[in-house]
Amino acid sequence: MDSLIKEFYKNKTIFLTGGTGFLGKVVIEKVLRATETSRIYVLIRSKRGKGPQDRIDEWKTDSLFGVLLKIQPNALERIVPISGDCEEPDLGISAADRELLKNEVQVVIHCAATVNFAEPLHKAVDINTRATQLMLNMAKEMSRLVGFVHVSTAFSNCVIQHISEQYYPDNLIAGADKVLPIRNVCGDNLLDRMASTMIGKFPNTYTYTKALAEQVIQTESGELPVCIFRPGAITATNKEPMSGWIDNLYGPISMIYGCAIGVLRIIPTNKRFLQHIVPVDCCANCILACAMQTAKESSEKKRRSLPPTIYNYVPHEQNTLTNKHFIETVYKHRYTCALEQALWYPFLHTTSFLWMFKLIAFFYHTLPGYAIDLVLRLRGQKPRMIKLYQKVHKTMNALAYFGTGFWTYETINTDRLWQSLSDEDKKHFEFDMRIFDWDDYFTRALVGMRVYMAKEDPSDESIMRARKHMKRLERRHRVLQLFICICGIFIFKWLAGFYL
Repeated sequence: MDSLIKEFYKNKTIFLTGGTGFLGKVVIEKVLRATETSRIYVLIRSKRGKGPQDRIDEWKTDSLFGVLLKIQPNALERIVPISGDCEEPDLGISAADRELLKNEVQVVIHCAATVNFAEPLHKAVDINTRATQLMLNMAKEMSRLVGFVHVSTAFSNCVIQHISEQYYPDNLIAGADKVLPIRNVCGDNLLDRMASTMIGKFPNTYTYTKALAEQVIQTESGELPVCIFRPGAITATNKEPMSGWIDNLYGPISMIYGCAIGVLRIIPTNKRFLQHIVPVDCCANCILACAMQTAKESSEKKRRSLPPTIYNYVPHEQNTLTNKHFIETVYKHRYTCALEQALWYPFLHTTSFLWMFKLIAFFYHTLPGYAIDLVLRLRGQKPRMIKLYQKVHKTMNALAYFGTGFWTYETINTDRLWQSLSDEDKKHFEFDMRIFDWDDYFTRALVGMRVYMAKEDPSDESIMRARKHMKRLERRHRVLQLFICICGIFIFKWLAGFYL
């Protein structure tokens, strides 16, 4: 049977936001490699003195696009940059470009977001919520539009424990209908001062403003062919275009990398709870299928006045991943994916209590950090460990809510979408999490972390050197453990003798 997804995207014109982000780049690469889409317009801003086209030209040397460019050397010519910025009140799109998009675009994939948990509220509202509203308004003027995918997050409703594929406006103390008008008349500082009142039970501005964006979709999409895609924490590629590719240190990968390099030794996590991670290439495949299905169901939804469909995308309930399994897998492969630049032997302890994490982190991180910085100062070098640990602890504090929280998800729509695909589509656009092999995935993801994040040589010689280095670090670690135990015994005896 032919691929219906490939047929759907043949000669289509796509408009994508967030194209320079982790997920956005993978979606672009997959569309160019697997479909005969006519053109991809990408909303992209100038950054660090580089214009939109310059930033796209950098992809010619990006490892993510290596496979594509070997097969189709001119593939990037199908990408057309649209100068703009989701932080701007009008998305920063010129009148001429806006007219172009209105007349040509058939599929919209809105990936753009700020994922910074500590983002000031005004900026998070502008990028995550207002930009979604502006994208909807522009989509209503697109005469050829057949599908619009809004990329949300599985944690947009994290204030409740069981999350179905439905809308939850009641979770919002201040909804989008109140926040967006206030944003239009309030200065940045004033809105930021109202953050704690507006956010309510949400742990940060990211989850809150993504929940607001979902409400915007629910209330303002009208008869547009729209759906919402809610992925879990997005991690390295599973298979495409190569296994283990990643270009950021967000979420669980930051913990793995910190442990592998020997600086992260304690994290605030409950081992019994579930880990909601999903590979980025599977997310891209699911997004492309969602757009096709949305176009297919559009007429029926208009007739029945149904709200936009939501697709939760997390590990399936039949194939869950616990934090314990996640951490044990990292342990199991510490020699397989050893790093030449590791500072200490990798080990990782967990605690469900934030106060205990801070206490243990003082002994595991802060004290060794001061000791290392002292040695660096004596050598005339610049101290760096305490600054590093300040960043590490800030990140861990932000992730603690998700590491110690428990959520379950309904994935009925996503399961139904997978089952509706042809065998050919299932082969080329894989995203089934029911039979996903977690052990196999982590083996490849950790190798990818070593190559793409640590920038270490993938050769056998480099791996052998890293393993020898790891054995040396383990011996030092065991000696230090023995020394601490002996000191502890002497101190205990001294205290016992003192009091007796």
